Amino acid sequence: MGGAGKILKKGLGEMGLNSGGGNINWFPGHMAAATRAINARLKLADLVIEVRDSRIPLSSANQDLQPRLSTKLRVIALNKKDLANPNIMHKWVDYFGSCKQDCLPINAHSRSSVQKLLELVELKLKEKIAKEPTLLVMVVGVPNVGKSALINCIHQIASSRFPAQEKKKRAKVGPLPGVTQDIAGFKIAQRPSIYVLDTPGVLVPTIPDIETGLKLAVTGSVKDSVVGEERIAQYLLAVLNTRRTPFHWRSVHDNNLKGLQNGIDDKHDYSLKDLLPKRRILPVESNVHYVEGVAKAVQCALYSSLSEFKGDLEDENELEILIEQQFEALQKALKISNKATEARMMVSKKFLTLFRAGKLGPFILDDVPL
Repeated sequence: MGGAGKILKKGLGEMGLNSGGGNINWFPGHMAAATRAINARLKLADLVIEVRDSRIPLSSANQDLQPRLSTKLRVIALNKKDLANPNIMHKWVDYFGSCKQDCLPINAHSRSSVQKLLELVELKLKEKIAKEPTLLVMVVGVPNVGKSALINCIHQIASSRFPAQEKKKRAKVGPLPGVTQDIAGFKIAQRPSIYVLDTPGVLVPTIPDIETGLKLAVTGSVKDSVVGEERIAQYLLAVLNTRRTPFHWRSVHDNNLKGLQNGIDDKHDYSLKDLLPKRRILPVESNVHYVEGVAKAVQCALYSSLSEFKGDLEDENELEILIEQQFEALQKALKISNKATEARMMVSKKFLTLFRAGKLGPFILDDVPL
């Protein structure tokens, strides 16, 4: 991914990152306090569930916690597996296995998926269960990897076993990183007593690698305003182009052309806000069709611009020219007026929304280590 790496070296000041350490200027006070609390409680934890984003299995690890976590019984839960490329996911499971580390891809919104995780946790605790009357399981991870969603699902499973817990407060879930700001726990088993603690998502104060920081931004672990939506979108386009991903959308492009020739055009106007995680009500069928149509239009625009590109994708200057052309193509595909004062911002936001919701397809941005 040489081309993507090169383009990041330009305009670093605009990204809130710098070459002297890749600093992300976002470490709220509650994160510092939470980090201290997590470190204190890790001493007492019998097992840790470390939640990571399946799309960035390495980049979503909190490196400051790794030395402590490596000394504990641990299960790495690769959440949001529905958004990750299934053709590559098994390679990550094999990789963690080669590191003698238990790893399980999950979907925190699927009860059956979380049930498998709990079964693995109980298996890992089997020896301690026979010796200890009370066991503590901690859930940790960087912001917005789905810890609270996982906790809520575990709570539902525990409540079916222990109805008395039904009235206990559930973890807050939101589309923005850093929603959970305290540490709370509840019982999931009686004999022995097993408690699960949820913790706030915490980032390290500095991220040593620029690309790691941008991957966290692409997947939403850092607030968009910190890095800038436009810069995040530029990075994502650089990754897609250097991987030649738009070429996989040729069939979408061809089918779209056939539809246009047959006079098929969706005139409905709905909002992409229906894709945001905070929305609980499923959008109406016509809205779903609209969002799918927008996603296809974006795929077609990126395929056309890349297929017509005659430059060298490994040359950072030519790659930047292509990305500029793609911004224009996306603006037309998304039907954003040229007169809009914040057209590029609107393009970036909608493009990132489609990607994060999985509407452009499943992806894994990290490369499996050799």
